Amino acid sequence: MYLRPILQRAKNLFIRTMATTTKYDAIVIGSGQGGTPLARALAEAKHKTALIEREHIGGCCVNDGCTPTKTMIASGRVAYLSQRGPDYGVHSPPGASGSARRNEVSIDMEKIRQRKRDIVKSFRTGNENRTKGAGVDVLMGDASFVGDRILSVLMGDGSHRLVSGEKVIINTGCRPAAPVLKGLEKVEKARVLDSTSIMELGEVPEHLVVVGGGYIGAEFGQLFRRLRAKVTIVHRGTQLLPREDKELADMLLDIFREDGIVVHLETTPIGISTSSNGSFDVSIRDRYGEAVLTGATHILFAAGRVPNSKGLNAQATGVKTDERGYVVTNEVLETSAPGIYAMGDIKGPPAFTHISYDDFRVLRSSLLPSNESTSKLSVKNRLVSYVAYTDPQFAHVGLHEHEAREKFPDRKILTAQMPMTFVARALETGETRGAMKAVVDRDTGCILGFSCLGSEGGELMSVVQMAILGNLPYQKLQDAVFAHPTFAESLNNLWGFLK
Repeated sequence: MYLRPILQRAKNLFIRTMATTTKYDAIVIGSGQGGTPLARALAEAKHKTALIEREHIGGCCVNDGCTPTKTMIASGRVAYLSQRGPDYGVHSPPGASGSARRNEVSIDMEKIRQRKRDIVKSFRTGNENRTKGAGVDVLMGDASFVGDRILSVLMGDGSHRLVSGEKVIINTGCRPAAPVLKGLEKVEKARVLDSTSIMELGEVPEHLVVVGGGYIGAEFGQLFRRLRAKVTIVHRGTQLLPREDKELADMLLDIFREDGIVVHLETTPIGISTSSNGSFDVSIRDRYGEAVLTGATHILFAAGRVPNSKGLNAQATGVKTDERGYVVTNEVLETSAPGIYAMGDIKGPPAFTHISYDDFRVLRSSLLPSNESTSKLSVKNRLVSYVAYTDPQFAHVGLHEHEAREKFPDRKILTAQMPMTFVARALETGETRGAMKAVVDRDTGCILGFSCLGSEGGELMSVVQMAILGNLPYQKLQDAVFAHPTFAESLNNLWGFLK
């Protein structure tokens, strides 16, 4: 144990002594949705810039996150609508089996996977071409600090590169947390899945057990149920989507159960036992005792992500991390080490692509100040919005009710909740599940937060977000002339439910 630091220092000294250091004006570690455009902007401003990437240009969003998941969810949506044809008076003719029964849908998982791969490849290639075309020196390898703003890069061919930068930006992101469950080692590795590997399945699981009922678990659970898998969600929390408004989260739970997803709340998996036919049983524990989920064929672990900071050797350059490994930054994304910044998921939640991209804007204002403005942007008081792509979508911006009451104990807080059955467009399209909820300051009319579990909830939320950004009181939306019939038109009526 005591030899390890000594050996590491010796290794670092050897690398620094034997390798020639390439000096850059700026080095970006990780090519996520913030790091890639920042590297391009720096290079286009004539700063000698290196972008170090372990695997694929574009980061998690393009390769393992938003782009592939939402592409596959679109396939699930089509499968769902195909089954609902009779609700709209649309009936499919009998197929090869001679059956035209409701819910008779054929799923081509390989086609779904290939469509996902093609779109990811298109996005990835575009990112690579634009980045290299901007003059960025792209180093495909694994980076770790060996000194003050000095990095050793283990290249894909096994060689080492030593680089230094006047400015270094850490953008290494997060990865799925490693699963820990008694008996898991006995399960075939191809059947133990995370949010990346599940998208490479060539066939639909017979019975998918999802561990975790957050955004990732909910999206994948519903997707594979729509692709005809039996799905069981095991979640230790008291509600799906733990951060969200409980009333709306409970509605989503009802929707999942209505669609045939089995959900166990306040439940923890405690072990796995395998059988001779390749399936396995998952033992669970809830407040009533223990039970067994039988006949599982695949298990998805979607119960958290961890920062990619361990291999960075950040202490070699004075960068502080918190107890979970996230890099500590201030409101302009400076770390504890001069000349070193952090952006994206590596600095901690909220872990959304659009937050990473806004981090890019914040750093661009610091590192490349324009002539038009002398003020720096910051992450202070940033208005956060997001969408979980369940169906219906679960969208939110601003404060939840409990957050507003905690933050403003002296204000009169009102809420308005309206079911989607009161929305004309929802009735016309047959998408009436869910509700919307707003939180406002009674005295000023200021909109403090908005959630929508509903069809096109993300687009509806964005209308309210614009009102918040423009400091418009809710009365402006109440009296606005929206086109008819649109989902946004419902924002005329929501405020009549304030109480």
